[in-house]
Amino acid sequence: MDFFFEETPISHSNQNKERDEDPRMVEDPQACLSRDDTDETSSCSPNDISRRVQELVEKIHDRRTSDQKEIESFQQNLVAKVTEVCQQMKQDLYKVYEENSSEMHVKLLELTDVLEMCTKLHRELLEASQVLASLRDGLAVSGIAEPVTE
Repeated sequence: MDFFFEETPISHSNQNKERDEDPRMVEDPQACLSRDDTDETSSCSPNDISRRVQELVEKIHDRRTSDQKEIESFQQNLVAKVTEVCQQMKQDLYKVYEENSSEMHVKLLELTDVLEMCTKLHRELLEASQVLASLRDGLAVSGIAEPVTE
């Protein structure tokens, strides 16, 4: 909660004015301002108290402003660091992608070679099957035409 006091003069009655001007009743303003906050037994003029309160409020405001600047600085530094770490993670990720791509390329080449070999063996097997089928058909035809003599 912020309290802001304007420095407006406090109106005094003639009686208060006389009291404030009486040297026995008025303390040194510096003594009032430099007094410890816990010293409640001595009295200060209302102007001194108002000035002291205003100074304290200004100090609080200055400290809050300083805290806000510090938090903003921390946030900027944090965002910069997070951005830096994310950029490094991206670079590392791309490096892993590249390594994996190289490994996959090598394995795909090996797979292509194996598939080509399988295709070649399949063709050879079909040719051999056709030759065997022809031989069987040829043997079957010749076996009917010529009886086997023993």
